[in-house]
Amino acid sequence: MQLHHHTAATPELNLALDESLLLGDDSDHLRFWEPGHPFVVLGRSSSYDDEVAVETCGELRVPILRRVSGGATIVTGPGCLMYAVVLDLRERPALMDLTAAHRYVLGKMVEAIKPLEPTATIAGTSDLAFTSQDALRKFSGNSVRRVRGRLLYHGTLLYNFDLPLISRLLQTAPRQPEYRTSRDHDAFVANLEATRAQLIEAIAAAWRATPSDIAPSIHKRADELVAEKYAHSRWNTHGKL
Repeated sequence: MQLHHHTAATPELNLALDESLLLGDDSDHLRFWEPGHPFVVLGRSSSYDDEVAVETCGELRVPILRRVSGGATIVTGPGCLMYAVVLDLRERPALMDLTAAHRYVLGKMVEAIKPLEPTATIAGTSDLAFTSQDALRKFSGNSVRRVRGRLLYHGTLLYNFDLPLISRLLQTAPRQPEYRTSRDHDAFVANLEATRAQLIEAIAAAWRATPSDIAPSIHKRADELVAEKYAHSRWNTHGKL
């Protein structure tokens, strides 16, 4: 597996790079990146009007973008480490089943994080959480996209994030996992007590990933995806081109 530490210049290009790795070569990839400024990311089918505090985002000049994978709307920014795992399913046909894919990837993530947070566990369909004051607190939300025998599994890892920003930029989630028990954002999410470097080292070791540069062809395709999709308000607002 190839390991990439690469944060692109813009939010649009960061989202496009994850998709380009999915559409690219036959290699397995693990990418880490972290935005320098906050932005909102809708899931592929998420509702712009129902899930985002659009007026507040406009006032704070927070970009609202849409990713190619499913799942709920998230806020990212400094203190939120983003990761992406890309796998060739021809080598792992069992992961064509999405439930199996969730359990496989999140199982690896829990294995990596447990030495840093012993109560780390899979929660709901595709979250990671830890126990705090007898309640599960979410620190990672994840989503998946499958294309032509390849799997993109990517998500968030909160470790030093401005948590109150989430409730300012998002509305109440329309779809909530049972373990959330109707808690608001502030009572539901939490930062891991770990550093960025600790998380990267632990996760890279769990995946046995080795440092590598992203191929020029992947960068080129990412630039094309920005021009074709991620820079367009129609995609970001409605999920259509």
